[in-house]
Amino acid sequence: MSEPPHLRFFPYEEPFPNQREAMDRIANALSRGQDVLFEGAPGTGKTLSALVPALEHAREHDRTVVITTNVHQQMRQFVEDARAITRTEPIRAVVFRGKSSMCHIDVDYQECQTLRDTTRDLVETETEIEELEANQRELLAESREGDAGAAEAREAIMDELDDLESELDGFEATNVCEHYHNNLTRDTDEFFGWLFDDVRTPDDVYEYADERELCGYELLKEGMEGVDLVVCNYHHLLDPTIREQFFRWIGREPDEILAVFDEAHNVEDAARDHASRSVTENTLDAALEELADGDDSRAEPAANVLGTFRDALVETYDDALGFGAREGVGENWEDVEVANDDRRDDLTLAFLRRYEGRGIDAETELAIQLGRALDEEYERRYREGETTSRKECRTLQAARFVSTWLEEGTALGQYPVVSVRRDAATDEVYGRAELYTCIPRTVTEELFDEVAASVLMSATLRPFDVIEDVLGLEDVATLAYGMAYPEANRRTYAVDTPPLFASERTDPDTQTVVSGVLRDAIRFTPGNTLAFFPSYAEAKRYYDRLGGDGLGDDGPGDADLGSLYLDGAGEDEERLRRTFVGSDDATLFTSLWGTLGEGVSFDGDDARTVVVVGVPYPHLSDRLEAVQAAYDRAFADRDRAREPGWAYAVEIPTIRKTRQAVGRVIRGPDDFGVRILADRRYTDADMGKYSVRSAFPPEEREELLDVDPEKLKFAMLNFYGDHDTYGRSPPEP
Repeated sequence: MSEPPHLRFFPYEEPFPNQREAMDRIANALSRGQDVLFEGAPGTGKTLSALVPALEHAREHDRTVVITTNVHQQMRQFVEDARAITRTEPIRAVVFRGKSSMCHIDVDYQECQTLRDTTRDLVETETEIEELEANQRELLAESREGDAGAAEAREAIMDELDDLESELDGFEATNVCEHYHNNLTRDTDEFFGWLFDDVRTPDDVYEYADERELCGYELLKEGMEGVDLVVCNYHHLLDPTIREQFFRWIGREPDEILAVFDEAHNVEDAARDHASRSVTENTLDAALEELADGDDSRAEPAANVLGTFRDALVETYDDALGFGAREGVGENWEDVEVANDDRRDDLTLAFLRRYEGRGIDAETELAIQLGRALDEEYERRYREGETTSRKECRTLQAARFVSTWLEEGTALGQYPVVSVRRDAATDEVYGRAELYTCIPRTVTEELFDEVAASVLMSATLRPFDVIEDVLGLEDVATLAYGMAYPEANRRTYAVDTPPLFASERTDPDTQTVVSGVLRDAIRFTPGNTLAFFPSYAEAKRYYDRLGGDGLGDDGPGDADLGSLYLDGAGEDEERLRRTFVGSDDATLFTSLWGTLGEGVSFDGDDARTVVVVGVPYPHLSDRLEAVQAAYDRAFADRDRAREPGWAYAVEIPTIRKTRQAVGRVIRGPDDFGVRILADRRYTDADMGKYSVRSAFPPEEREELLDVDPEKLKFAMLNFYGDHDTYGRSPPEP
């Protein structure tokens, strides 16, 4: 039997277990134009399972594969896989990153746009002068030979050259980009030969271009047309404006794109972020200053409507903070509740109460019109060199937001929010208004409708029907593969510690039990241990209790526990990870909501045991409650054991986080280790609505072994002893 054609893109000798079947099934689904939801256990080769059939389909139908992730380490893995593929079956691949990280002169996006346009105009003028100079020289030679017509034609060209020389002189005062100028005036064939000789990272491109004073970002854009594979970040597909430009750079219509989303359980939150819109008090103040400097007749009504909105914003957060609360506001954004169940939000009500004028809609439209005019003027000034930077039009930003706030603030899934923070430089408190998007399908449904097909893959994508609902997917093929590695190489224990509800975490008896479980898990692990907690604060609590600060529960830290490392907000987590995996007997305490809980591999000896302490529900904020309420309304007809709001917005994402963390160990067929879930809610105990065991996929539930806290060490001793990992002296129970 002949091999399927897509296997020509498989770069290794033999697929992992289930990988061949997954490739075949994805190939069949793509041929039918279906979207694919693909769950595969960690370390089972999901990327190639999706990429190999996608590349074959794209080659056959003249399409481009766009593979995207929001996890930096996965981006590196994509590059490695693409390099392996191109050594087997040559492909043209581009790894794309945003302009801000690739700019050689450190200007923002708008300035770059203007510089690019001005530089292109300059080069066109220079080119036209060169062509006319060549023509006039030819005509001069002909006229000297007696051709009167040539002399007359040359005279017309000389007049045109005079005009162009004057135009060229005008460019001396304008702002141009020398790097982009070099792109347009030099032979760049060598760059493109180098680019497609291998799979180059954005850092590779930046370094190559910087050495030659070229613009690598613009060269990449030029080189993307018709390539086989593009690797990029989520925002290139999830932001509708960026997506339209991005597909144009690739030279493809949307229906010529195959989109592959890695870590696709994150698409929901990423899409929500892209859909949400906001304006700060500072932007409103800047808009009012901008309007005060102008003499346009539209400035007065524009200032009236924007000033009223600004004053209403201040009034709203002042009232919400109450007496003495302002002093406690920190440097991070903090929400204040403004939404109401039976009427418009407090900010809108304050705005309507304060407003006096010729009509909110009319004045907002005038503000938008004036904003557009000002924006065009700022563009002209920068392009012509009157200013050294491209000014942003705050009036246009503020007016568009106010219009959106009023028109869309009551739509299903839109949640009005007011937030405050303290400016570190001035120590002043200021506010922000935001329309928070609760239902991400408003962003993603259009994307999945317009591309040829898509593959969404993750180790924690189930339940599939929830993903279909929240992202707006239809005609979906689903496939799920559990861990196909030997079951004898792993144990997953649900430890019957007291349930770590938020109200119980400070209980001394509970802390003593959990500390004991952690101590036993660390002592009986022949190697490194990963410990995940619901927050960094909880991670620090048990790091301190076990002696990470030099003093444990009962005095000096326990020498048997080896090296203890603590993660936290603001830590260099990549440096911490390298230090941890370079150790022989260490424990890393971190939050499940940090960046080490997913997309980061701890292979082999990097980590033998992983412990998840508690059920890491997210903080139940007003925003999360709004998402629950929106899901309850949008999916009220779904037949689920629990309310769709709670299940979709809280429980399922939380269990996905837990499953991601558990998946940090056992990454290959020869790997072995222990996964521990420490909380009674994971066990078979009857916890009523608080039990979460049923939220795990069936095959994972079957592997969960309930164990009492004091018996965990014996279970681990037996498991690791069976794998002969302790040597001659196993730890004493």
